[in-house]
Amino acid sequence: MAAKKHTAKSRILDAANRLFYSEGIRAVSIDAIAEKAGVTKMTVYYHFDSKDDLIAGYLESRDQPNIALYKTWFDEAEGELDEKIEAIFIKLAQSARHPKWKGCGFLRTAAELTNMPGHPAMKVGAAHKKRFEAWMTEVFSAFGKADPEELARHIVLLMDGAFSTVLVHRDPVYLEAAGRAARAAVSNAS
Repeated sequence: MAAKKHTAKSRILDAANRLFYSEGIRAVSIDAIAEKAGVTKMTVYYHFDSKDDLIAGYLESRDQPNIALYKTWFDEAEGELDEKIEAIFIKLAQSARHPKWKGCGFLRTAAELTNMPGHPAMKVGAAHKKRFEAWMTEVFSAFGKADPEELARHIVLLMDGAFSTVLVHRDPVYLEAAGRAARAAVSNAS
């Protein structure tokens, strides 16, 4: 019985991921998610207290996979630290060229909820961004960079700025340009 519930919850989160990411959180109803997941609306509410709870769950389900992907890209990249950081941006630019790419789900959700700072999804999104920043700080610290927190913050600003600009212009070259700026920032940091 527990495995069946887990399967239903997984299907609900998978449906929420696909629909919220492709159409936005406000445009997608609980009915649409239930239909896509192949469950009843009652089943959705069994696993999630509200749509707000489901939106937070959607972002939570993206948190670790996204960070793990960045870590994989970093680890697989050839070269020095600056080249490995730039490689993350290059991989993001490649992803942005896919027709289904819609940008950063965390930033898009934050944009839709900008007037609701206490929303549970805003807290999940902020925690995700802080986890990425903390990982960058660890990396820079391990490589002996002075003021690793400030350098990590610069990388976060470059990445989120590039995500936003690519959404405005629909041109992944902005991620590549941000990657070159990130590489320069890391290279110039002592």
